[in-house]
Amino acid sequence: MKQYTVLTLFPDMILQAFSHSILARAQKEGHIHIDAVDIRAFSKNKQKHIDDYPYGGGAGMVMQAQPIYDAYQSIPHEKKGRFIYLSPQGKTFTQKIAQELSKESNIVFLCGHYEGVDERVLEELCAEELSIGDFVLTGGEIAAIAVIDAVARLVPNVLGKEESFQEESFSYGLLEYPQYTRPPVFMGRAVPDVLLSGHHANIEKWRKEQSILRTKQKRPDLLK
Repeated sequence: MKQYTVLTLFPDMILQAFSHSILARAQKEGHIHIDAVDIRAFSKNKQKHIDDYPYGGGAGMVMQAQPIYDAYQSIPHEKKGRFIYLSPQGKTFTQKIAQELSKESNIVFLCGHYEGVDERVLEELCAEELSIGDFVLTGGEIAAIAVIDAVARLVPNVLGKEESFQEESFSYGLLEYPQYTRPPVFMGRAVPDVLLSGHHANIEKWRKEQSILRTKQKRPDLLK
């Protein structure tokens, strides 16, 4: 079973996100387990503050090292693994990285807030940094949810059929071909004849051509 643990200020946000649909079923069946650790519970401050003013001045607050470090240390040894900090300064998350991470047995994610976290705890815990794009969120929880979702669905038996993700966008460096379902005609637009032909070789050829064409039109950078 794959274990994903999230260090966060909002554990309910993480747990509720995975209490529905495919990943909820995958947890029930024992393929994955997602847990959340409340960083604020490890604050030694009477008011349970976990942030303070940055040394050197500047706007905003910085998350303190001690609560994060203690929260990480509370995780049982057998559930510790790669430690990933969701940060706009990190390496851009891709499908290739998702495939790599799906092979890991244990991953711990850190969700930052405010102006970030004390650099020393990242150094002490040898954090890897990942970004889901060149934009800033109010916290790392949304990014953590996105990464876990992309990674966990690649774990064997989570989706049921391997083909479910093998032909998706980015799995082979191309965008996915267009999809159709009933009715055969909608608002005067008909499903391409080849998809109704039952000729599997022609269908596969058409889908490959459409993937290349769609990638050329929408994401030509991928073709390079």
